Amino acid sequence: MGAQELHPDPARDSGGAPAAPDGIVVGVDGSDHGQCALVWAAREARRRRRPLHIVTAYSVPIFAASGLDGGYATVDDSVIREGAEAVVKQALEKVSAYDIDVSASVENGDASGVLLEISRTAELLVFGTRGRGGFVGRLLGSVSSALPAHAKCPTVTVPLVCSDRLGETTEDRRIRAEQAKAGHQRVDNVVVVGVDGSEQARVAVLEAADQAQRLRASLRVVCAVPQYSGSLAWVPAPMDRKALFADIQVTLDAGMAWLRSHYPNLSAECELLDGSPVDVLVDASRHVELVVVGTRGRGGFTGMLLGSTSDGILHHAKGPVMVVPDREDPRLADRARFGPILGAA
Repeated sequence: MGAQELHPDPARDSGGAPAAPDGIVVGVDGSDHGQCALVWAAREARRRRRPLHIVTAYSVPIFAASGLDGGYATVDDSVIREGAEAVVKQALEKVSAYDIDVSASVENGDASGVLLEISRTAELLVFGTRGRGGFVGRLLGSVSSALPAHAKCPTVTVPLVCSDRLGETTEDRRIRAEQAKAGHQRVDNVVVVGVDGSEQARVAVLEAADQAQRLRASLRVVCAVPQYSGSLAWVPAPMDRKALFADIQVTLDAGMAWLRSHYPNLSAECELLDGSPVDVLVDASRHVELVVVGTRGRGGFTGMLLGSTSDGILHHAKGPVMVVPDREDPRLADRARFGPILGAA
C-alpha cells in the first residue's frame, strides 16, 4: 500500500513547510461534491502512478461587533482548523485502499488562492463543482473562471451528477432526481477534445491524447460550428456554409495527420459538427470518460470557457471536464508540415 501523511501546520511546527506537491492535487471540504472529486483524483493518481495530495483550506471569518464598544471580532482559529483536519483525515481514510502514496494538508487562506499557488508545482488539480462554501464551493462560485483560466497546470472539474459512475452516492435530491430521470448512462472508454484551430486547442489535443493513452481509450477530436453569430463575424457575407465546412475539414484532416505522427498507436477520429460547441460538449460528457478543452481559443470553442458560457460547460457537464492551460510544447513546431492551419497567413 502507498504511504499516507498529514502535513503539520508549518506555523506550529518548527520543521517548516513541507515540500510543494508535484503530483495530483485534489481539493476537499467534506461535501459529496468533494468526495466525487477525491475518488476521481485517486483513480487518476493510480493510473499515472503519481502521488496524491489532498488539501482543504479555511479562512478565519471576521465580523463587526454589534455592541456599543464597536470594533471587530474573530472566531477561534483552533476550532475551525480542527474541523478542517477532520475533513482531510476522513479523506485519507477513504482512499486508503488505493495503492498510491497519499499526503494531505490544511491550509489557511482563500481557497482559490491556495490552489492557484499549488498549481505552480502540481501536475493536475481536481475539484468538485460546488461544496460547503469553505473550499470547493468557492472554486466555481464567484471565482468560477479564476482556477481554470489561471492555473499553471491542467484542472479537472468533477460534477456530482456523475457520482454513480464513480460508485458514489449522494443525498442531494436534485441530483438524485436527475440521475433517476436519466437512468443508467453508458460510459464509453473515449476521451473527447474540442478544437477550433487555435494553438491553445492543439495544446489541449496533445493533453487529451496523453490522457486517452493512460485510460487505454480512443480519442475523439470534435469541432463544432455554431450558426452565424458574433463569434463568426470574420466570415464574409453571404456565408457559404458548405464551403466553410469544406475548408475546416481540410485543416482538421491535416491536424489529425499531425496528431497521428506523434501518437501512431492511438485510436483517434475526428468529427465536424453543425451546432453549439457548448451543447456538443455537454451532450458528449454524458457518455465519455472525459471532455478536454483549452483555456481560450478563437471564440468558437475553447475560447468560450472564459466568456459568458463558462457556466454552461463547467456547471452543466455530466462528466469530468479537463481544462488545459496554454503552454509551450515542442511537438507544436512541426504542425505546419502536415497541411493548412485555420487562420494562418
